[in-house]
Amino acid sequence: MLTEPQRDFIGRARVARLATADARGAPHLVPVCFVVEGMSLYITVDEKPKRTDIPLKRLRNIQENPAVAVTVDRWDEDWSRLAWVMLRGKAEILAGGAEHVQAQTLLRAKYPQYRSMAIEDLPVIAMRIDRVLGWGSMED
Repeated sequence: MLTEPQRDFIGRARVARLATADARGAPHLVPVCFVVEGMSLYITVDEKPKRTDIPLKRLRNIQENPAVAVTVDRWDEDWSRLAWVMLRGKAEILAGGAEHVQAQTLLRAKYPQYRSMAIEDLPVIAMRIDRVLGWGSMED
C-alpha cells in the first residue's frame, strides 16, 4: 500500500498530525512523534508535562472510536515542493508485550529525546494502516 517514495518521505519526517474523534465524532488533532514499521504506525505517550488526573484525550478517543488518521506533510514557499501522505486505519493502545517493546525501541532509535525518558511503562498507540493517500513530490 505504501509506495517506496511515500515510505521514504514518512521516514524522513520528524512530526505528524494524529486525528482522532470521540464517540460523538468530535475531532481532536495533535502533533506527534511517530515511526512506521511494516503497515503499523506507532506513537508513544512520553514524559512531557501533561495532566495526570485523566487519560490523554487521544487515548480516550481511541477507546471510544478506534478510527484514526495521521498526516505527514511538507510545506515550502516553493509550492512545487508541497507534499503530503495521509494514513488511515484503526488504532489500539498497547500497554505491554513484545510489540510495545519493539515500538518503544524503534521510537527511541528515531528520536534521541526518548532515550533519556522512562517511557517503557507508558502506552503506545498502534495504528494499523489500511488506507494510504498522498499528493505531491515525495522526493527530498
